[in-house]
Amino acid sequence: LSKMYHKEKSLQIKNSASALYNNLSVLRIAPRSLTYFTVVHANTVSIVSASWDGLNTSHRQLQSKEPNVATSNSLIMQAAWCVLPSRDLLVLTSQKGIQMYESDGSIMVYWHALDTPETATAQAVFARGIAAVRENYICVGEASGGILVFDIPSKGGNITLSEVLEEHKESITDMASECSGSQECIADMVSADDTGTLCVWKSGEEFQLLNKITGFDMSCSSVKLWKGTVVAGYGTGQIRLYEAVTGILHAEVNAHARWIYSLDIAPFSGLLLSAAEDSFVRVWHLTMTPESNTVEISHMYNECVTDTQICGAKFCDGDGYAFGVTGYDLSEIIRYTQS
Repeated sequence: LSKMYHKEKSLQIKNSASALYNNLSVLRIAPRSLTYFTVVHANTVSIVSASWDGLNTSHRQLQSKEPNVATSNSLIMQAAWCVLPSRDLLVLTSQKGIQMYESDGSIMVYWHALDTPETATAQAVFARGIAAVRENYICVGEASGGILVFDIPSKGGNITLSEVLEEHKESITDMASECSGSQECIADMVSADDTGTLCVWKSGEEFQLLNKITGFDMSCSSVKLWKGTVVAGYGTGQIRLYEAVTGILHAEVNAHARWIYSLDIAPFSGLLLSAAEDSFVRVWHLTMTPESNTVEISHMYNECVTDTQICGAKFCDGDGYAFGVTGYDLSEIIRYTQS
């Protein structure tokens, strides 16, 4: 097991990583043999573009913005690339609003301000949880539990807010869309909140709630959707696999000793990456048994990133051949490739 991946030369970043869930996003630009990485630090996002051999890198930084203000000190909660058939966008969420950029971070194409509460005692305002859904939607979660659905026209027309989904009662922690590319899957999207409640959605002119899987008062910090299966990581260090449409629990694994900060799936191989505060990154393999409609999980690989509270881990490709890891206070992205 230990020989599956080996460590590559790390990529240096301008700032260290903040201790946020899912604090690493990756975009592969195959025609140019480049991979983009983003890491959030306070009110700044570092974008690193690296050639596949790791020899050439370039850096760009984005700041959180507000209307009529050049830059803002509002904390950024998440940065993630949203890959749609017609265009790729980089989405940033903060305590003030949602910014959407062209994929290289060069041009801001859309800004959505969050509603500020009238009273000082009202709950926190921020957005977190980002998912590109089907052909033309980007969904973003809010602290109030609402989910904003943005319609992204293919020809670069005006981005609009098409609806707000009000099903969660607590802050959204993460969202994901079906990543296997299979059109047969009924469920398009899953959203998770601070109590561990999961909502399973079907997209369309209006999004439909297909299923609500009740939590048990333990935050679900990271969630994925693959071949109709919800894969959820919790503050308990557990990973649970549910059938999306019925909510049947297929498997439960005590994966980590501490809080899980990040999950990722390589859709082509069924490899699952989990990373936690306990400084371990683990790779699992998911297999579907169509006859019994069950999914099984087996453990493949362990890596201890010594003395590091890991806060982001992402595969760099759809096969799971390589992955990157970020850690709190670490000014680098550690990369691993299959041996």
